[in-house]
Parts: sequence; structure tokens; C-alpha cells
Amino acid sequence: MPVDREHPEAHEMAAASQAFIATLGGRSLQPNSGIPLDLNWVQEVRVNTSAVERRAQTQVARRTVKKEWQAAWLLRAISCMDLTTLSGDDTDERVRRLCAKARQPVQQHLARKLGVDELEVKVAAVCVYHLFVETALHALEGSGIHVAAVSAGFPAGLSPLAERVAEIRRSVEAGAHEIDVVITRAHVFGGRWPALYDEVAAFKQACGTVHMKVILATGDLQTLRNVARASLVAMMAGADFIKTSTGKETTNATLPVGLIMVRAIRDYADRTGMAVGFKAAGGIRTAKQSTDWLAMMKEELGDSWLRAELFRFGASGLLGDIERQLEHHATGRYSAEYRHPIA
Repeated sequence: MPVDREHPEAHEMAAASQAFIATLGGRSLQPNSGIPLDLNWVQEVRVNTSAVERRAQTQVARRTVKKEWQAAWLLRAISCMDLTTLSGDDTDERVRRLCAKARQPVQQHLARKLGVDELEVKVAAVCVYHLFVETALHALEGSGIHVAAVSAGFPAGLSPLAERVAEIRRSVEAGAHEIDVVITRAHVFGGRWPALYDEVAAFKQACGTVHMKVILATGDLQTLRNVARASLVAMMAGADFIKTSTGKETTNATLPVGLIMVRAIRDYADRTGMAVGFKAAGGIRTAKQSTDWLAMMKEELGDSWLRAELFRFGASGLLGDIERQLEHHATGRYSAEYRHPIA
């Protein structure tokens, strides 16, 4: 069954992003340029963990989308995806295959059945190690898909600061469009907020005009209050995005953590008039999970955050399940996983 092209909202959800304007509560927002560190604001942060967990549980229970609406939301999820390979056995050929999938994430016959082939659905970015930036740039040339490089001692973030800054600069010089950096968790554990601020600000300076996503590694941060405080400090220091996880922690992206981070984004936007993006990464593997995250973004931050400019999924296995759900929508049958390879 094709996506309902007569219904404007369904079509808008499925279409690629148009001219981007960030608004929140009717107020126009600017890109984040950072602010001086406000320790009073950081120290004032309080989190009711039980309330946050209940809210996250009701998000899953209350919000479902069906039929053409589901197909449209899943196409939107694809357009917000950072297709990722960050394995020790990565090769140039694997990266080239991943880039080919990024260019055409939905098989042509399926896009025709859905009636969305002319939309040219594609992912937002391909995320790789620095070594493969040049390979990805060549493979994606002319596609408009960004190349994101993980940096700053990813995933542990424990190499000397000068080395991490130099690593960022090398990826920028290689042509990466986005840099995903990882913080020193010990700064959070010790409440060393000026040190965390200075670290992220140094990363931002090294990035220059290239968009910077700051990975908080929330599974390592122990408490939701730590997550909220680290989110605020990263934004004050100039983060363009805040990101949940490296994907290497025992616990990665969860809805309670996401709720804390997006509410920190909302609070920051209210106080500063500046918009910061959000990236959920690690452990998001099913189409149902992707719509849960999209629904949370819509309810907490509004439609501006349903675009790749301000929301991303970091994903390696998610796309396959989304394709299977789209095929079921189009044909009434679920296909085998092997029919939807990633790389």
C-alpha cells in the first residue's frame, strides 16, 4: 500500500527536509554559539528519577502509529539516520558498501510500491573512524550525505587533550562534515564543570565551522542528574548536538536518558534562544523504537526537532528492521532479514 500522498502531514513526514527554521513555542531560535559557563545554573539542576522513568514508560505505551502514518514516520527515521560502522575490522570496502546503502537505504522496488521513489530518501550521514573519512567522501560525492568522523580519543576519551584536539583537526582537514567527540567522564564524576567546559570548548575551536556532536557516554555517568548537568555544560561550551552514547558502553541510549537530555535542550533554548540538536546512539535496533524516539522529540521539542538538522539516530542495525516493516506495509508480508543487508 503506498504512503498516503493526499494527506499533507503524512507526505510531509515522509519527504526530505526542506528549508530549515528552528522554532520552539513559537519563538525562532539561532544555532548554538555557546555562552560563558554558568555554575549556578548547573548546580541548580535537580532530577526526579522515578517521575522521569514513569514518563518514559508512558511514552512507549501511549504513542503508536499505524498504516500509512507508520510508513511515513519510518521514512522520516531513515532521513535522520547516521549509518554507522565503528568496528575494529572495518575496511575501505565495507565503508564503500555502507555508503552505497546510505545513498539508497530503501530498495528501488520497495520505494516504487510505497509511491515514494521520487522523494529520493537517503540517510543524513555516514559515521566512520578518521581512517575512512576520505573513502566515505569519495563514495558519497554529489549525494548531499554528510560524512561524520568519531574523534577525541573515541570511545574512551582518555588520551592527552592535545592529541584529541589534533585528531579533530586532522578529520576536519580531511573533509569531514561533522565530528563526534567524547568527553572525559571523570570530569563529571568529580563535578569538575570548568574542566569539562574548557575541554568541550577546545574541541569546538578545533572543529571550526564543522558541526560538533558531543558524546556524553550516558551509560557511564551513573545518575540522571549527572546526565542533565553534563548536557548543560556541553551546550554552554558550544555543542551543536549532544549525543547519548558511543555505542560501546554496557548501557547506551534509553528513553529516560533521552528525556533528560531533550529537556535540557529545551531549557537551554528557553534561556538562550539557541537550538541544540540531539543524537540517540547505541542499542536502537527496531522500527518501533525509532517511532518511540521520534514521538518523544515531537512531544518534548516540537516539529523542528523531527529533521536531520536537529535529530539523529546513530545506527548500524536499525535500517534493516525499518526496511522489513516498510515491505510489510507495501506487500502484507515480512521479508527475511538477509534480504536487507547493510554492508
